Amino acid sequence: MTIHHSIRLGALAAALAFVLPAVHAADTPAVSKVNLATLHANGRYDRFIVNYRSGSTERGNQNAVLQNVKAAVSRAGLARASTSAAAPFVVSYKHHLAIGAEVIKTSRKLSQNEAAELMRQIASDPAVAHVEVDAMLHAVRDFKAPTAAPKALLSAAPDDPYYANYQWHFNNATGGADVENAWAKADGSDVVVAVIDTGITQHSDLDESLADDGYDFITDSFVSGRDSDGRVAGGWDTGDWTTGDTYLATNGGCVDDDNPAEASSWHGTHVAGTIAELTDNGVGMAGIAHDAKVLPVRVLGHCGGYTSDIADAIEWASGGHVDGVPDNTHPAQVINMSLGGGGTCSADDVTGKAIADAIGRGVTVVVAAGNSDDDAVNYTPASCPGVIVVASNGITGKRAFYSNYGDDVTLSAPGGGIYKNDASSGTQANPEGFVWSTVNDGETTPTTEDYGGMAGTSQATPHVTGTVALILGAEKQAGVPLSTPAQIKSILTATARPFPVTEDEPIGAGIVDAAAAVQSALGDGSSPGEPPADGATALSNGSVLGGQGGSTGSSALYALDVPAGAGTLNLRTYGGTGDVSIYVKAGSAPAADGSDADYASSRPGNTETVVVAKPEASTYYVRVVGVKAYANLSVLGLYR
Repeated sequence: MTIHHSIRLGALAAALAFVLPAVHAADTPAVSKVNLATLHANGRYDRFIVNYRSGSTERGNQNAVLQNVKAAVSRAGLARASTSAAAPFVVSYKHHLAIGAEVIKTSRKLSQNEAAELMRQIASDPAVAHVEVDAMLHAVRDFKAPTAAPKALLSAAPDDPYYANYQWHFNNATGGADVENAWAKADGSDVVVAVIDTGITQHSDLDESLADDGYDFITDSFVSGRDSDGRVAGGWDTGDWTTGDTYLATNGGCVDDDNPAEASSWHGTHVAGTIAELTDNGVGMAGIAHDAKVLPVRVLGHCGGYTSDIADAIEWASGGHVDGVPDNTHPAQVINMSLGGGGTCSADDVTGKAIADAIGRGVTVVVAAGNSDDDAVNYTPASCPGVIVVASNGITGKRAFYSNYGDDVTLSAPGGGIYKNDASSGTQANPEGFVWSTVNDGETTPTTEDYGGMAGTSQATPHVTGTVALILGAEKQAGVPLSTPAQIKSILTATARPFPVTEDEPIGAGIVDAAAAVQSALGDGSSPGEPPADGATALSNGSVLGGQGGSTGSSALYALDVPAGAGTLNLRTYGGTGDVSIYVKAGSAPAADGSDADYASSRPGNTETVVVAKPEASTYYVRVVGVKAYANLSVLGLYR
């Protein structure tokens, strides 16, 4: 079995310092409309996205756009920078984006300072709402597993022969996603998952029924590998290799010290397999939401993919209209993006707008935190408003050494720790150091189908996406209203399994628990019933009680009836502001100071957790005490 890995996540492969050009006081009004975060000192830029205000002459008007930008070029002094012997500085119009912005291209690549000045001058026109670089994003650069031949088993649950020995990430009770326990209630049927990535390759262990209905959104021929610019039907991956002279930086390509030449990654195929690989078919491995349909959308090719193409792909995949592309006949309910790059994402950026549109259509958007061992707030789309951001942990539940972290991260999922005991170096752990799924053996174009291991937040992300598909599929089958993206996010965080170790950096609410999430979405718990005689607020199994608040020193009591034979009990508080501690006691309310409590959790902030492995049949009381004033706190009681 040959193992493959994906291409570099540009700035996500290493933490970069962004040195921005000086901002003069006179430029301040324009600067507020310009996103300079994707610029860095050694970068070269020739594509820009300009969003004109609604009702302006320029919006959707190619000639007016060119006139506007050419005037900005003149004010920026770029035309004068060309010598008489040099080719004239030319601005060309590329295309109109679904969110209403325009993409323009300059005839030569600009330095950081030149690009910043041009964007400021463009933004100085009152008709302009926002300007940003059409940045090249990339698939998260994952880590390659050593070659290993899986040992087929005669029996397993399911019967896929590589499942038991390789797919620890589905059922390991410490660092895994508890997928196997979810399959009794959900399989993702009637759910469409859009994988916005490199596309998909033919594989007998994948359902490719929507591959022709997908789309290749790459407009630039150099990136797509086609003979001419333009988008084409079908979500097929034709390869994203950067080997060969064509891609050397000296020839205008993308290979340099930070981006070494690489064979094709088949990244989208690997992601698609984790989400929905055919399961219990006696072949290969298993997929999380194995009855869901994957809609492959190609945005990443040779050297990566442009922000403008990715934004249009988000619009189209979620059911929006994109000029020049037939409308999507299979709109997605959840989108997976295991891609990104350096820079922040605001609601005014095209990616932020496209994501907001998708969420407005009821589509949940799940993205990778990144592999730079850095704060995810410095990366896009991980910093876009409304997305579910996924960090990576290994088999021990420890944060993978490469995983991004921070307050923007929603939760973690198994992405592979690479080394034994999830260390940051040492002996590679195989197979348990990696996540295993479908790939291809081709060095450039597709050849033979295969299975392979990768590690990264790219691999953690589809575990959460697959769980979302399980939730939605279970709700459809039960005939209950589908959870909104905000409700999905709440379910995932409320049911995430507490980290089994103390994490060195914040990586969200816990590790995704597919079984608990599906159970919570279906409301498979006890009814609240009558409040306990002592006035405690009754909790319902798996249901979140939100909006709780109190003052410093205040005490609030909650109660959950736990029946005989119940599995692991989780009692949690999270979210909101302030600082609380919790005290838990079975059979009666704990004292206000917790002196007689059976269990306690007292950490800085509002995230407190008590786990009881084998709870007795009793009423469990949870006393929440305000260490500081708190508001909008969520309280959860969950047993299996």
